[in-house]
Amino acid sequence: MAKKKTAKPRKGAAPKTRNAGTMTDAAFWSFIRSALRQKSRWWKPIGQAKAKAKRSYKGPLKRQKFEYQCAECSQWFPDKLINVDHIIPAGTLRCANDLPGFVERLFCEVDNLQVLCETCHNKKTQDEKSKK
Repeated sequence: MAKKKTAKPRKGAAPKTRNAGTMTDAAFWSFIRSALRQKSRWWKPIGQAKAKAKRSYKGPLKRQKFEYQCAECSQWFPDKLINVDHIIPAGTLRCANDLPGFVERLFCEVDNLQVLCETCHNKKTQDEKSKK
């Protein structure tokens, strides 16, 4: 049987110091950030923000019951085309020092949330990223 070759780390590759040597530091914080964002979907103020922007749908689509008003462009959209956005962004999570502020901003109350259509949300997100 042939001897199995062990993979050499690439030059300049980040060391895998987390999760029993299987994750880089960046991958670890991405994992934590993703888990927190996933749990934030069930945060009650998000539902309250959507309820404030909701009305009954009266158009031709029989399956659509509600529509939501975008806080930026004031147009009405179905649930699939809206996002609940943080007015003050949750920010980044790249180290343990970022954790308290990130969690505090992510799990905020309804006064820091707004409903935006996909177009307005994408534009706002790009503007925030370009300011960094």
